[in-house]
Amino acid sequence: MNDLFRSFEISASGMYAQRVRMNVVASNLANYESYKETGEPFRKLEVIFQAVYDPERLKKGEVPVAVVGIRESEEPFKLVFDPSDPRADDRGFVRKPNVDLVKEMADMISAIRSYEANLNAFNLTREMAQTTLELWR
Repeated sequence: MNDLFRSFEISASGMYAQRVRMNVVASNLANYESYKETGEPFRKLEVIFQAVYDPERLKKGEVPVAVVGIRESEEPFKLVFDPSDPRADDRGFVRKPNVDLVKEMADMISAIRSYEANLNAFNLTREMAQTTLELWR
């Protein structure tokens, strides 16, 4: 029965990680054209995942995932030539946030699919546990 609980834990860790990823992507999309109070463009946020290795659990194929942080991307800002923009520099270029809508949407789809896969694994484990309990009756 402990193995079932560990399966729940692993699936839950995956769902949590993907939920954080979806929230970060949503933040990136919401701030696609935003600027900080300092006037600097919004920097895309990135989630940092880490596999939680335990030698004993690794032997059983049990490796949960953890969110170890969220960081600002180091990708350069987009430069757009628009001398009429009040944020334009002396050469007429405006620094725009480094958020790429297409990449963010692809990342959102990937996060949703990963979340769904973890949810399916969770539900299958739950069904197995219910079947086992019914057989014990």
